[in-house]
Amino acid sequence: MKIILLGPPGAGKGTQAKFISREYSIPHISTGDIFRKNISEKTSLGVKAKKYLDAGKLVPDEITIGIMKNRLDMDDCKNGFLLDGFPRTVNQARALDSYLNGVGQKIDVVLLIDVPEKLIFDRITGRRVCPSCGASYHIKFNPPKIEGKCDVCHSDIVQRKDDTESTVKSRLEVYGRQTEPLVGYYEAQGVLSKVDGSGEIDQVFQNVRNVLKKYN
Repeated sequence: MKIILLGPPGAGKGTQAKFISREYSIPHISTGDIFRKNISEKTSLGVKAKKYLDAGKLVPDEITIGIMKNRLDMDDCKNGFLLDGFPRTVNQARALDSYLNGVGQKIDVVLLIDVPEKLIFDRITGRRVCPSCGASYHIKFNPPKIEGKCDVCHSDIVQRKDDTESTVKSRLEVYGRQTEPLVGYYEAQGVLSKVDGSGEIDQVFQNVRNVLKKYN
C-alpha cells in the first residue's frame, strides 16, 4: 500500500504512522527524519536544505521534492510506503503524482486524521516535559503524581516554547494555508478517507484499520 498521512499539528500522526508501519510492514517516511539524515550525511541536497533551515526559512519545494524522490527510489519502498509530512502543498502533491506516474505507481489512499481544533489546543498546550531526563507528561491526560514535578527524577517539568497557545495558533494557521488545500486536491482524485482522531490512541488505530482493510 502507498499511503499519505494528513492532519493538523497535534492530531497524533506520528503515533499512528508507527502503528501503520508495523502492522502493514511498510516504511514510515517522515520529511523531518529525511532532512536530518541528508544533513548529517552532507548530501548535496542536505547541504542546500541546511542553509534554509539554519536561517529559519522553509525549504523550497524543489529541494524537498528531490530529497523525497531519492528516498522513494530505495528498495524498501517497492512494496509500499507511508508518507508523513509530505506532500505539504498542492505543488508537492503534483510533483509526487508525476514521479509515481513515471514509475507506473499511484497513491492508494490519503488518510486525514480529523481532530476538532479545541481538542488540538488541549492536547498540545497541556504537554509538559522534564528538561533533566526527557520524561513526557500531559496535565490532563497523563499528569505527574506530584503537580509540576517529574515522577522519574523529581525535577520541575516545563512547557516547550512550541507548545504555547500563541505558537499552536500560528502552526494551525500555517497548516490551514499550506496543507488544507491538499484535502480538496485528493478528494477530487477520490483517494481521501477521513479518520476520527479524537478518541484514544487504540480506538483511532482501529478506525485507521477499518479504512485500510479496503486496500490491503
